[in-house]
Amino acid sequence: MITLNINGETHLLDVDPATPLLWVIRDYVGLTGTKFGCGIAQCGACTVHLNGAPVRSCVIPAQVAVDQEIKTIEGIGKNGGELHPVQQAWIDEQVPQCGYCQSGQIMSATALLENNPSPTDADIDQAMAGIVCRCGTYPRIRKGIKRAALTINALHEEAGTDG
Repeated sequence: MITLNINGETHLLDVDPATPLLWVIRDYVGLTGTKFGCGIAQCGACTVHLNGAPVRSCVIPAQVAVDQEIKTIEGIGKNGGELHPVQQAWIDEQVPQCGYCQSGQIMSATALLENNPSPTDADIDQAMAGIVCRCGTYPRIRKGIKRAALTINALHEEAGTDG
């Protein structure tokens, strides 16, 4: 038995501690927004946040995530169903084509903007490196990140905070 904190909820799970976190999230907890792509941490479809940092959940044993804060695509919006600014920007910029990689793209983009609310193109390239979009929507992904950054910065100004 292991205990995992996923999206602010505690889950006591009867799983082999060596099971990849991806499969625990999908098969045992039932959160299917995190996708399986390659299984070797190369494509990024399985990206989740572990203590705020984007990680490839297909190669992280569940036992590594015990006593850590795990956030999936289902957990980045606000309570009450309000979309995260990155999710809204994805809609507004019509970023997805097939959509398969998009949860990984969004999770990486939200982590970037948490740490750098005004990223340069180089910052975006570095943060999003290795997240494969077979449809090639990279220009729309960049536009989505920039749009979300504007929204986040406007919200911080409204609230009187620096980020």
